[in-house]
Amino acid sequence: MKVLVVTGGIGSGKSEVCRILSLMGLDLQYNADSRVKMLYYEHPSLIEDIELGLGCSLRDDKGNFVPSRLAGRIFVDRDAMALVESIVFPALFEDFESFCMRHPENDVVVFESATILEKPDFEGFGDYTILVDAPFDLRLARACSRDNADKAAVLARMNNQKLMNSFSAGHIDPRIDAVIINDGSFEDLHTKTE
Repeated sequence: MKVLVVTGGIGSGKSEVCRILSLMGLDLQYNADSRVKMLYYEHPSLIEDIELGLGCSLRDDKGNFVPSRLAGRIFVDRDAMALVESIVFPALFEDFESFCMRHPENDVVVFESATILEKPDFEGFGDYTILVDAPFDLRLARACSRDNADKAAVLARMNNQKLMNSFSAGHIDPRIDAVIINDGSFEDLHTKTE
């Protein structure tokens, strides 16, 4: 099975590209960012290990995991981010392998991830990589609108995607096989994706 990686910064339109690819017949898709969030609930030991490593609780008074507590910690502390990734990524790789094994009839799986190129654990992952990009200000406006979020909060998340921001500024990376610039209408994006 070939792995087609679709990546891009916040607000770039990578999820739209994945929807278009699905319409084109590439409907076996694995959204790594969404799966990580689900793994926290499916494997409570992940949260326990993260809490132990960070030395703090990530739960409310009723014992429920509070994602914003984790996000508030890792987006301001690179060491905390690295610790969480060292716990979560092995579980994610195992989950992805299991996902692929459940679909042996497929020749291609689309792997969507916002930060895959920034993570050394994923070096050499995938057979083909598409970067979806857009100008920084457009990505910011889209993310604020989509998430109904405060501009400062979105900027804080975007600032953690330094490599993605460098692509928007013209940086070239040999790991990228194709670039889709999503700066127009949905129809334009569909044509570019095709």
